[in-house]
Amino acid sequence: MSKIVVKFGGTSVANTERISNAARLIKEKISKGHQVAVVVSAMAGVTNDLVKKSKEIDEKFDLQEYDALLASGEQATSALFSGALKKLGIKSRSWQAWQIPIVTEGFHSNSRIVSIETERLNKYMNEGEVPVIPGFQGITSEMRLSTLGRGGSDASAVALAKCLGADYCEIYTDVDGVYTTNPAINPKAKKIEKISYEEMLEMASLGAKVMQSYSVQNAMMNNVDIYVRSTFTNNEGTKITSDQKISYENVVSGVAYSKDDAKITLEGVDDRPGVAANIFEPLYKNNINVDMIVQNISLDQKKTDVTFTIKREDLKKSIELLNKQPNLKFEKISFDEKVAKVSIIGAGMITHPGVAFRMFKSLSENNINIMIISTSEIKISVLINEDNTQKAVVALHSEFKLD
Repeated sequence: MSKIVVKFGGTSVANTERISNAARLIKEKISKGHQVAVVVSAMAGVTNDLVKKSKEIDEKFDLQEYDALLASGEQATSALFSGALKKLGIKSRSWQAWQIPIVTEGFHSNSRIVSIETERLNKYMNEGEVPVIPGFQGITSEMRLSTLGRGGSDASAVALAKCLGADYCEIYTDVDGVYTTNPAINPKAKKIEKISYEEMLEMASLGAKVMQSYSVQNAMMNNVDIYVRSTFTNNEGTKITSDQKISYENVVSGVAYSKDDAKITLEGVDDRPGVAANIFEPLYKNNINVDMIVQNISLDQKKTDVTFTIKREDLKKSIELLNKQPNLKFEKISFDEKVAKVSIIGAGMITHPGVAFRMFKSLSENNINIMIISTSEIKISVLINEDNTQKAVVALHSEFKLD
């Protein structure tokens, strides 16, 4: 008999009909002898509506109250889901974060789980009952509700699977697995049967929306196998697991892209020790993440141009911070919001030469100019004009025989 944690995303519990459908999935698993703990997201659209209401009250709504407000979405779903299970004759109850407890630390609205007390949950499950737990939330040492940020319900499910000693974790969503790229942008995308934690982590961080990178990282650190499945089909889905269980037939496993980036260039910066720290220190202190970086030094080695990317939503704030930095001297600051990052990911790259050449050649043949390049052992990312995103994804998908 397996012990499993099953998480349902917002679209899977979007209304009472879908909640009842998801409850029937749990009944099927119980009938096969599994012990099951359920983690639920807020119903689709609820969290966005709560965020909107908070801003109607105050654009700078208090973060502690913001967390208490947003946590109510998952709490409502957990009660409804437990009620649906009881209607099917299954013993169940909802457990709120403070009742378990799920302890978090860090900033409000972006906390992380540090411990989950599972003794009572395990006893409850051993008695044949199904706990339904709201994802995305925990409780601080000051006994205040906290939320885990984007993708927090996935993080809750993975952490719970680890602490319960579950055999694996299932993530039910509105897609039937992880694809080689977004099928909406390339209909030739195909579902991946197995993918390593490292590859999925890169894909998630580079724009793939199926899972958030923090959840994948947590699964990798704790060796928790994840299955991504659709609530609306009977397909097997995708298994996310360790690379020892993967056969790398393809050099490249997937093509990811993101269209929420912006590029900033500082021209004519004095080339001296400490200048890079002066550029990036104010961004770091304001929690602005910097991604791709390139530096060009002039022939006389007195001036340098520094180009880097950030999230588009941070562009205005970043420019203001750089202009106010007293220890930073530059001739000109420019920016471009119409950029996209396109990446190829694959653990097979490590042992196959010529991958970068094939990528650059394919883009060149499609008249796509590259602005910035960044690499790791298992990924190559390029920054291009946003208008060329789909053309680049389709070309690279074909080049690396993923169609």
